[in-house]
Amino acid sequence: MSTTASTIKTGHQIGGTPFSPTRESIRAFCEASLDFNPLHLDDDYMKGNFGRTNFGGIIMHGMNNFGVITKMLTDWTHELGGVQRRLETRWKAPVKPGDTITPSAVVTSSKDTQGSRWLTLDVQVQNQRGETVALGEAMVEVPLNR
Repeated sequence: MSTTASTIKTGHQIGGTPFSPTRESIRAFCEASLDFNPLHLDDDYMKGNFGRTNFGGIIMHGMNNFGVITKMLTDWTHELGGVQRRLETRWKAPVKPGDTITPSAVVTSSKDTQGSRWLTLDVQVQNQRGETVALGEAMVEVPLNR
């Protein structure tokens, strides 16, 4: 059975594409976002007592987590003819080069309006060790007549 807006219920789960950041992809994101904070670029800086925390090397930009979640939601809603309307996230743990992160989501509520179903989802990103690195909530709108 194919997924349509009318078949999506609370508890419906979606998964995203794993992403493995590299030093090069972290640098490219810094350049694209114009965020040249040394915590994303300078290993020596990050081995010190940055913010009283020693990350032991550079970390991925938190907005990359936002990006993997957005890709998951966009890929899913596009198939349904829908759009992402809102995304709120919190960064829970650093992501380092060589980690692999994977987004997932579960529908927590739905509300039908004229022609659309609005879905609220709990979203999260986990690393290869099963640790949650980002949490949040999203809202998408999908047409009922498709």
